[in-house]
Amino acid sequence: MEKINEIIMVEGRGLDSNVYVFEDIIVDTGTGDNIQYIQDSIKKAGLNPDDLSMIVNTHNHYDHIGGNRYLDLKVAMHRKDALILEKGDMDATVATMFGKSIDGMRVDLKLEEGDKIHDFEVLHTPGHTAGGICLYDGENLISGDTVFANGGFGRTDIGGNMKDMRESLTRLSKLDVEHLLPGHGSAANNGSIHVKMAYESSRGF
Repeated sequence: MEKINEIIMVEGRGLDSNVYVFEDIIVDTGTGDNIQYIQDSIKKAGLNPDDLSMIVNTHNHYDHIGGNRYLDLKVAMHRKDALILEKGDMDATVATMFGKSIDGMRVDLKLEEGDKIHDFEVLHTPGHTAGGICLYDGENLISGDTVFANGGFGRTDIGGNMKDMRESLTRLSKLDVEHLLPGHGSAANNGSIHVKMAYESSRGF
């Protein structure tokens, strides 16, 4: 667990995504297999999990949404990915890749480009999934599986599209990013450099 500005980062354990917490928001929840570890990490950061009010999922893949069912919170997700999650599509949510099954999960707030989550703006960044999003506050980019540190970007063969990914990375490469907070792996300072590396890499596909 580390703190980046006022954002708590709980690095994913096992197959879990990273989890981020700011104010009363938790971004992604992992598979659910390590939900106690996540809650304990939030407490160690000096926050009370009971004070959280909403989950924001960066996309609908199982390793990012599996923990939703253990938290009695409202759920927000981009409209395009929310429709798939509510149907309980085990292939599109890649639950089958994890050897899991899921029922349809409710999504209380269907996000769109430009919506605000406190100081963060919702950026619709399809490519990894049709409804993938990033959250950006002018300094910090919570990037889900769109872009990772050291120039990596999300795979596009499980509900995504390479053309969309290139367009999303082109857009993100124009932002001023101090801290890159990805869905997996380490966070990175000088985030713009990492995003531009991913953009350059995507041009080869």
